[in-house]
Amino acid sequence: MQPPDRSDPLTMAFPAELAGDAEAVVSVMPVSRLLPAAPFSVVVEGQQVLLPGRLYNDEPPPDAVASLSSRQRQLLHCLYSRHCDGVVRQRHLEKVVGSTDPWVVPFVVQLVGEYVLEILIVICDELRDLAAPGTCGHLAYGQFIVDNPAYFARTQRRVVSYWSCYYRGTYASFRGYPGRTLLDLLRSAASDRAGHPWPNLAPAATRVDGYC
Repeated sequence: MQPPDRSDPLTMAFPAELAGDAEAVVSVMPVSRLLPAAPFSVVVEGQQVLLPGRLYNDEPPPDAVASLSSRQRQLLHCLYSRHCDGVVRQRHLEKVVGSTDPWVVPFVVQLVGEYVLEILIVICDELRDLAAPGTCGHLAYGQFIVDNPAYFARTQRRVVSYWSCYYRGTYASFRGYPGRTLLDLLRSAASDRAGHPWPNLAPAATRVDGYC
């Protein structure tokens, strides 16, 4: 399965039916001297999309953002949640983390597997109801993980690795780390969607060695 052929690689971060909206978003983004780094593919509603690992474009001016439709602004916030500046990532994440649209979900899950604690706390606060079966979020996140098992396995390992590298001083036990809470919520959603317990790659013990 190949991503759709579009003129700008950033438009490939969303399903094909959003191509026109994605092109409108890209048209208001300042040009960057650096190309998006480390793109990675995931499946969204049966389509392969290609998200940027990092984005280096400056943010567009407010009047340009105001000219976009609400859906287009949503896509813009998704893209800038991949920005190289963590403060920018968090600011744009906060605009979309409450959405259960399937094309938003991979941008949120990617941030679960990254290292900025403040961002993890934002996601954790917003997704606390994810464990409730039948909710839109439960279904959307569960389906995304079922469709992308290898990607979520890597995300689980990254959460453990970043805790082990950076946050043992703050959270001596992995059990208290916000990333652990998020993994539990996401696995619960995936388990219900798949109809069987989802593999838990996080440690049960307090100590974790060899991840960093």
